[in-house]
Amino acid sequence: MSLDPWLLERLVCPVTRTPLRYDEAAEELVSEAAGLAYPIRDGVPVMLVEEARAL
Repeated sequence: MSLDPWLLERLVCPVTRTPLRYDEAAEELVSEAAGLAYPIRDGVPVMLVEEARAL
């Protein structure tokens, strides 16, 4: 499943406000700056720090 490029351009890490990298294989949005990976569930990015996985 792919993420809408328009959406990806607008999403930023809620901690650092930096752009995110889309990891299609893991279905996650990765914030290199924060060291966190935010899950994508049923096509919806879950941008909650408490739901993120530490890298």
